[in-house]
Amino acid sequence: MITIGQLAGYAGVSVKTVRVYHAKGLLPEPERDASGYRRYTAADAVELIKIRTLAEAGVPLARIRELRSAGEERFQQELLRIDDELTERIDALYTTRGRLRRLATGDPSALPAEAVALLERLAGWGFTERWTELQRDLWILVFATEPDHAPALLNDQAGSLADPALRQLFLDYDHAHDLVPDDPLLPDLADRIAQATRTRYGTQEPPGPDAASGITALVQGAVNSSSPAWERLDALIRARLGA
Repeated sequence: MITIGQLAGYAGVSVKTVRVYHAKGLLPEPERDASGYRRYTAADAVELIKIRTLAEAGVPLARIRELRSAGEERFQQELLRIDDELTERIDALYTTRGRLRRLATGDPSALPAEAVALLERLAGWGFTERWTELQRDLWILVFATEPDHAPALLNDQAGSLADPALRQLFLDYDHAHDLVPDDPLLPDLADRIAQATRTRYGTQEPPGPDAASGITALVQGAVNSSSPAWERLDALIRARLGA
């Protein structure tokens, strides 16, 4: 016979946790002995370890109570299902950890091959290193947060860059980085970009992340924050497009 403190120690939980399990009906609370203490058995310790293991696996306490009152066959089936769910979660965590490590080192393998190939062509077209690095970071963000929409957006930009006239607009946007916000070149560039947007998409919305996700605003905010000229250019383009 053991005390509640010893029981908690054997199971690797706190006394407070044992009392919570008592209150929620997960672990029967024994009667007090003649000395006024509640005494537990080895069987109680085994049951507590089972409860702790299920809780650590992410099973809600209410669900654990149902499982503990279920028959042995159903209990084993549920354990197998929980094991499958844990395996999926572990695989997802390994994938996420790998992505985080690639992001931390700037490894281009954090992006699909098509995105890497497009980024590699930017320097040959005359884009600055600053622009290439910014595009890389933004594509990583888009592919990480909006994997369903990112391929369409990448294909659209690749198509734009394949057109010499549209590519020149991107280049002009890139090289406007160091202009002062009131430079007279910016309104003219905004006019040309707005006209090209209308010509390419008409009344349709250009492909991009789900508007409800806020990723588009986050991406444009990252671009604008790097250059006052880019911030004004974005405002001018929006005004001309009525956005």
